[in-house]
Amino acid sequence: MLKKTILPTILLILAYGFWVSPDFKEIAAGVSIFLFGMLFLEDGFKAFTGGVLEKLLQKTTDKTWKSLLFGVVSTSIMQSSSLVSVITISFISAGLVTLVAGIGIIFGANIGTTTGAWLVAAFGLKVKISAYAMPMLVFGIVLSFQKSKYLKGAGAVLAGLGFLFLGIHYMKEGFEAFKDSFDLASLAVAGYPGLFLFAAIGAAATVVMQSSHATLVLILTALAASQITYDNGLALAIGANVGTTITAIIGSLSANIQGRRLAGAHLIFNVVTGVIAIAFISQFIWAVDAVSNSVGIAADNYTMKLAVFHTLFNLAGVLIMVPLIHRLSDFLIKSLPEKAKDLAEPLYLSEAAIEFPETVLKSLKKEVWHLFDSAFELMAHGINLHRTQILTSEDLEKTIDNDREVHDFDMDELYESKVKVLYSAIVDFISNAQAHMSSDFSEEMYRLRRAAGEIVECVKHIKHLRKNTTKYMLSDNEHIRDEYNKLRYQIAMILREIYRLRGEEDIDHAIAILEMDELKAEIQSAHADLDVRVTGILRDDRITPIMATSLLNDFNYVDETSRHLLDTAQALLFSHSDLVAEAAQEVVLDEDEIEKASAA
Repeated sequence: MLKKTILPTILLILAYGFWVSPDFKEIAAGVSIFLFGMLFLEDGFKAFTGGVLEKLLQKTTDKTWKSLLFGVVSTSIMQSSSLVSVITISFISAGLVTLVAGIGIIFGANIGTTTGAWLVAAFGLKVKISAYAMPMLVFGIVLSFQKSKYLKGAGAVLAGLGFLFLGIHYMKEGFEAFKDSFDLASLAVAGYPGLFLFAAIGAAATVVMQSSHATLVLILTALAASQITYDNGLALAIGANVGTTITAIIGSLSANIQGRRLAGAHLIFNVVTGVIAIAFISQFIWAVDAVSNSVGIAADNYTMKLAVFHTLFNLAGVLIMVPLIHRLSDFLIKSLPEKAKDLAEPLYLSEAAIEFPETVLKSLKKEVWHLFDSAFELMAHGINLHRTQILTSEDLEKTIDNDREVHDFDMDELYESKVKVLYSAIVDFISNAQAHMSSDFSEEMYRLRRAAGEIVECVKHIKHLRKNTTKYMLSDNEHIRDEYNKLRYQIAMILREIYRLRGEEDIDHAIAILEMDELKAEIQSAHADLDVRVTGILRDDRITPIMATSLLNDFNYVDETSRHLLDTAQALLFSHSDLVAEAAQEVVLDEDEIEKASAA
């Protein structure tokens, strides 16, 4: 109900403003152009997030001070704390960044966003920036039509800056004209009531525009035109800081519990910082005056003083909250507990990550491993083994020969409720992400989707295999029992080998690929040996023709399962570039081969 009333209310307020004063149109147009510029700027920077920003983010999260620094620098460069927040939420949802590191980045982003106020106050309101806007727009639009992803990104950034400058110009001109017909300063409210009232207005304006930068520019231009008082301008800036959390909150709605915790940390930090700024407003005003005097800012230069204030109270918030960052993390974990893990629910897929290709691939790979873990349980139980037996038994072959325990469970029901549901979520996520992917990323994503499909096929094969496996592993006929135990061992051995390779931190791609090739060769050899053995024991009447037929059919299921498992491992353990590089090495001739070829 609330969502349905917000838009009509905003439209009515705008219509009333247009009716009351023609000059209001110029202010509203300035805000609109500024926001349009922010969209261009964010789209432009997203063109450069296909790996560089994500890799940089991962390298700067091992220590709190690095996380803070990343938040400061990235937000200062991109002039969008919203974009940094969404990227961080997508990473934390994918399990690539810890909650503490994510909180550190958000704290740093709050400091980084203060650079926008400095740029506008020191440059945007004192120079005719519309003169710079036009060339930026021209060059930006020309570049945005280029085929290169990075030229398009650079064009969007330039066009975004052009629109930002143009928006500031129109807001500035609008307030200059508006002050002659309507004096907003006459509505100023003194004392704490005024502080809380204007803080609420600042928060509401930022929620509507979803950009604290736009709100701050609006405050600075209004302050420069003497349309608001200095005190009320400070309160509006505090409110804008609180209102900017709406972007992170909206971004977290499509994220997992970790993403929601990060949005909660963002809200807590900004609210606490805002309350501190209001409670100690007199002390902050004194500090602003002291800093302004020391750096030569005039006593009546309220726009620059507001930029100083914005920086000081955000710094104060960081200094107060950083020592409490681990306690804040613990509080959020307790307040927003994780649901009991249901293997049917995706753990790493987040709509918040969908516009960041590198993050999508990392999230997707972790989710396919999650599907593999779910399928592992079903496959292990399907051949009547426990997971721990497969992974920890010192003599796996002997363990299988001695184990005659039948696992009683509904494999069809578990397949439908766990594996199939999770696979569907992966396919749906890939379908939605495909539109945002370049051909390179799409190819890697296709490999991961195929790997997920092969995992599902493995479970289906084990379902078919289960009936005869359970029957003959309990048979009094030692020959057929031994043959089915060999089938169980082949599957268990491959599952075990995949987990061994998965656990290696610095995996040697060449050796690992060679090991998988050896396993494939062993499977082919096992097939040939089986044909010989079955012919022999059938001829000697050790097994019946029905047993022999079942065994040969079931070996086909085992053969297909083994191949699918190895293909899946190859997709999950190695990237496409790893495999291409390995293939290139294989076709390179050594010196002896070159000499032989020359002699021939």
